[in-house]
Amino acid sequence: MTNKKLNIKDKYRLLTRDLDWEFSYTDRKAAFPLEEFEGIKITDWSKWEDPFRLTMDAYWKYQAEKEKKLYAIFDVFAQNNGHLNVSDPRYVNAIKLFLTGITPQEYQAYQGFAHLGRQYGGVGARVACQMQSIDELRHVQTQVHAMSHYNKFFDGFKEWTHMQDKVWYLSVPKSFFNDARSAGPFEFLVAISFSFEYVLTNLLFVPFMSGAAYNGDMATVTFGFSAQSDEARHMTLGLEVIKFLLEQHEDNLPIIQKWIDKWFWRGSRLLTIVAMMMDYMLPNKVMSWQEAWETYFEEAGGSLFKDLARYGIKMPEYAELIKREKEHVSHQAWWTFYTYGQVAGFHTWIPTDDELDWLSEKYPNTFDKYYRPRYEYARKLEQEGKRFYNGTLPMLCTTCQIPLLFTDMDDPSLTSHRSSEYEGDHYHFCSDGCQHIFEDEPEKYVQSWLPVHQIYQGNCGGPGLEEILSEYYRFSLGEDNLDMVNSPDEQRWKKWKGVA
Repeated sequence: MTNKKLNIKDKYRLLTRDLDWEFSYTDRKAAFPLEEFEGIKITDWSKWEDPFRLTMDAYWKYQAEKEKKLYAIFDVFAQNNGHLNVSDPRYVNAIKLFLTGITPQEYQAYQGFAHLGRQYGGVGARVACQMQSIDELRHVQTQVHAMSHYNKFFDGFKEWTHMQDKVWYLSVPKSFFNDARSAGPFEFLVAISFSFEYVLTNLLFVPFMSGAAYNGDMATVTFGFSAQSDEARHMTLGLEVIKFLLEQHEDNLPIIQKWIDKWFWRGSRLLTIVAMMMDYMLPNKVMSWQEAWETYFEEAGGSLFKDLARYGIKMPEYAELIKREKEHVSHQAWWTFYTYGQVAGFHTWIPTDDELDWLSEKYPNTFDKYYRPRYEYARKLEQEGKRFYNGTLPMLCTTCQIPLLFTDMDDPSLTSHRSSEYEGDHYHFCSDGCQHIFEDEPEKYVQSWLPVHQIYQGNCGGPGLEEILSEYYRFSLGEDNLDMVNSPDEQRWKKWKGVA
């Protein structure tokens, strides 16, 4: 007799669903103790659907084909000194920000999904988490390889793994994933797979990869294309997660809504660095942050939440506030990094006249009124040899860990500041959203590791700023930080290009 060849459906069932087993020596609930930890009710795991029907053997074959193409282009980029084809040496600082701020979080996502793969009673969910975990690890590796070429020629790349745990502004993305990974298994899925991967990921990857293409960085844009099919699968998983949980039991709805509200707000705060990158760090600009937000959230996200309305899901809380902030956050973030350029791991600069005009065109209601005058004044100080650096340490938000740089939308001349008291201590926040998240789970956020607090307490080396930067952060002073103008990066670039 000859064995009958299995069709795709049967093969998928055997290589996923039929990997499960019944427990003969222990209670199934004891094997998955976190499944009921958050109050989520699962009535039938068999209803979990994987839209891609992807088996592990097909996954490895598919990814191997992508790897061959990806590394061939990396090799060509390196052999042809591809770094000389970028639009402007300032652009490389956007890559430094991506490597130090985003790539380590891909590794946290890998760890989070690997952990999740053990926590679910449903085998379909376990297999999905396993595959996404492998994807995230692959993204870390390909991002590091794509950007490693720049480490040979530019400053600011060599200590990126060390910086992740030490540098003040990197506590923002790190705390986001620490928060998600220390939540329960279903909250992690809502936080990462839905709120970030499905709702907000286009606001991260599309601007970075389009920015790379517009600025001649073919190594980074090639990584983006290679990762895009993975991201499509992750987004589909995120939507499947929400629909599956909402269809399982009506009691899940208020829990899911609270998580969506929380993680939409935390994710939008995290994307402040992307807004800054788009408006200020790309010499050849793709679109403004305001345009990106309108395209990828207000239009696409608006349609999504209309679709989810039949389950009872509402638009995330504070979405209207973010809609108002889209005209401000990039300018406020870049101004903060410019005035703290001595403690940043990349170079900063005042936009050129053409760039200021572009910002005026893209933000006609706010830029000339609130931001252009301060940049023009800062340039005047630079020309007089009085370049301004802020010599104080800023107050940080206990929840998102961003300095209190945002302004009140009813009066953008005032800093947005909220505070709460818990067990006799005062905690400070950048917004109503962060304050609300804290007050819902204060025991979690009182443990926040806030860099400014730690510096003042003497836990970050010291006692002076130079010791903190050189010994604790491991910055090469004058090379990794300060202005782009007259930096070693700029001087090398001029030498390569034969510019006097």
